[in-house]
Amino acid sequence: PLNQPIHMTTLQQIPSLPARPDDGHKGTFGRVLVIGGSGDMIGAPVFSALAALRMGCGSVQLAVVKRNIAACLSLVPEAIGLALPDSISAENKLPARLSRAIEQAQSLVIGPGSGQSAAAISRVLNLLKLDSPAVIDADALNIISQMPRLPAIRLRAVLTPHPGEMARLCRLLKRPELDAFKTDEKARINLAVHAATMLNQTVLFKGHRTVITDGVHIHINQTGDSTLAKAGSGDILSGMIGSLLAQKMSCFDAAVLGAHLHGLAGELAGKIYLPRCALAREIIDQIPHALKLMDS
Repeated sequence: PLNQPIHMTTLQQIPSLPARPDDGHKGTFGRVLVIGGSGDMIGAPVFSALAALRMGCGSVQLAVVKRNIAACLSLVPEAIGLALPDSISAENKLPARLSRAIEQAQSLVIGPGSGQSAAAISRVLNLLKLDSPAVIDADALNIISQMPRLPAIRLRAVLTPHPGEMARLCRLLKRPELDAFKTDEKARINLAVHAATMLNQTVLFKGHRTVITDGVHIHINQTGDSTLAKAGSGDILSGMIGSLLAQKMSCFDAAVLGAHLHGLAGELAGKIYLPRCALAREIIDQIPHALKLMDS
């Protein structure tokens, strides 16, 4: 049962930021490839890209459908664009340009605003087979949850479900008790541990006091408030974690540090704009201040 006690190592210490040598260049700090952005979801991949850049990676490439490239790059001109096709190739494989971009990237952020078209589903299923550090979020999680059986995920990934996405994943995880984890904190922790174990990945289960676990270690995040209850907030977190992965942090450490700083940036934005008023872009603006607080 989900409310049985768990036996694992609980971590409270926050990992240190990646090293930042003075002689580093953009290649030193890695490239993040954000793969998402369907026709009506321009903001999600843009927020991920901006957050990744704020967290210190050297460059970001934005892979979105062709009709969205100009709009996305106008919002984040520091990024490199890559146009994705709206249709599936005859071989049902990743487009050659996307495969080359993956080879050049140090981490992937998969799913922000990607939608669930046939082309998006094909991309996600092919991406799961890669051996790369990655964040799996948003519609990528929803695509996985619709599969007939639990997929083998070769990616070294951080999965970042919110409660609705976790509820949809429960069918694959063979956990039908959808109501228990919404009200019982111990059940919520156990469900995250079960998901991490079944998927053999790191799971970041969003919510008040976000749960992060790799099935062996667990961390309960202590930062954040209702400022983060705003559209785009999860896309920011994905970009922040993707950036830390590109800077060679492990999945678990990147998830713990990313959640801590994401919550702190949200609190700072809430103090300036009020928790009910702050926008996702204003949370991104507070990432440097969150980093400064952590370094002080």
